[in-house]
Amino acid sequence: MILILGSAGYLGSTFVNHCERNAMEFVGLSRSDVDYTNRDSLFSFLQENQPKILINAAGYTGKPNVDACESDKANCLMGNAVFPGILREVCEDLRIPWGHVSSGCIYSGRRSDGRGWTEEDPPNFSFRSPPCSFYSGTKALGEEILDGAESCFVWRLRIPFNDKASPRNYLRKLLNYEHLLEAENSISHLDEFVEKCLGCFSKEVEPGIYNMTNQGSIFTSQVTTWMKEEGVSNKQFSYFQDETDFMHRAAIAHRSNCVLDSTKAVNAGVGMRPVEEAVRESLRHMKLEVTP
Repeated sequence: MILILGSAGYLGSTFVNHCERNAMEFVGLSRSDVDYTNRDSLFSFLQENQPKILINAAGYTGKPNVDACESDKANCLMGNAVFPGILREVCEDLRIPWGHVSSGCIYSGRRSDGRGWTEEDPPNFSFRSPPCSFYSGTKALGEEILDGAESCFVWRLRIPFNDKASPRNYLRKLLNYEHLLEAENSISHLDEFVEKCLGCFSKEVEPGIYNMTNQGSIFTSQVTTWMKEEGVSNKQFSYFQDETDFMHRAAIAHRSNCVLDSTKAVNAGVGMRPVEEAVRESLRHMKLEVTP
């Protein structure tokens, strides 16, 4: 049985949907069911139910975006840094293999050699390497707490997208924002991310940190061009002058824009498709939704 923590959230519900479609035995758990942030409650539940695999899709991102984390730092720190440490202790005590959804937002830009950031590179968008958002700082701390964890995967998600109608979907965000920031990023097709994360267990991949992003990177203007080419939107997109203009007009916290190297995941057999292929496929499905 697969136990999914945070099953009611944007990410957790995608794990649930994948398990349902593939007839996989699972239990979805939200904090309204069991307060899994309490160590004793979590230990008792896991000891009683004995899951074969645990997926931690719980975390604190802030609503509607990471700016909200700047004014709710206690919950953000608890969800992204303290709780993963509690989960590590319990899973190691009970010898449960597990996976933790982290974030690629702990980096900025590219490496000095022009490559994307690898799993071995220390974060450069964190409390130890400011400036950063409070959200990114806590996600980096969460990874520090899990350093050397037994039978644990740390999956770095980066700007999730697919064809679904959700305010968290990157493609939907671009369509709805009044102004866009031109930036280069690695991004993750959400359904493919979930499939490949679960594949880490079925393929007996070596535990550790993995950059789970689609291969390659994209600029914002590339995606909006593909939207027009795929017939999704003829909107005339407007852009901020630069990041300074964006921060002045639309943001409180600094944003991470970065490129991750996904070679490790590819070599392990859980790599994701090229980014253009994944984005265009999602856009075609979105077009079908709006075509009479």
